[in-house]
Amino acid sequence: MKRNFYAFAVIILTWYGLHFWVDPRLIPSPHMTFAALLSDFLPILTHVLTSLYRILVAVVITLILGVPLGILIATHPKIDAVVSPVIYALYPIPKIALLPLLMLFFGLGDLSKILLVGLIVIFQVLVSTRDGVRGIHASYYLSMRTLGATKWQVYQHMILPAIIPNLLTSLRLSIGTAISVLFFAENFATQYGIGYYIMDNWLKLNYLGMFAGIVAISFMGASLFGLIDLLEAKMCRWQLRR
Repeated sequence: MKRNFYAFAVIILTWYGLHFWVDPRLIPSPHMTFAALLSDFLPILTHVLTSLYRILVAVVITLILGVPLGILIATHPKIDAVVSPVIYALYPIPKIALLPLLMLFFGLGDLSKILLVGLIVIFQVLVSTRDGVRGIHASYYLSMRTLGATKWQVYQHMILPAIIPNLLTSLRLSIGTAISVLFFAENFATQYGIGYYIMDNWLKLNYLGMFAGIVAISFMGASLFGLIDLLEAKMCRWQLRR
């Protein structure tokens, strides 16, 4: 709690310093920005919820598809030999470069943006799941079989708990990138999304509204990271006891 307070204090003090040192017209003060955020709360909330919907749907779909596939790759060498080279070839491609193709094939609505976020997250999910399963020592499998565990019990009590920490870490890394890319994607053929709100205010030279949007997107990102921390505290209790 103290660390959060200190971090917030540093951000606010730095912000005030830039406000007075650079140009008050270009960098509104924190109190003016928060006042603008409150006065325009409902429209900003609509944009934030739209962006949040796109991210959460993409993440859920990616987990449903990516986790089983990652386990399959890790437990079947022949499948790994076919799929892993494809992952290595496609992963370095900047996903934002695929936005025109996604819009061309899937339209200008939410679907293309959800797929764009999904393409960012799924590679992290696949690799972290695969590596998490591979990191399980063979002796653990032997112990489970000796105890008479069924195949489902091996997945339930050993494989899934083993991959969750890596999976949550990969989500932290990929969600930050996903928010950045979604911010860019929301400037094309849409009127909703926090990225659209920020850039629309920038084009109108409404820097106060632009900064209010930046604060809103930071709160959205912090909320997603907080949600992951709660999941980690709930699902990885053995790590917190170290």
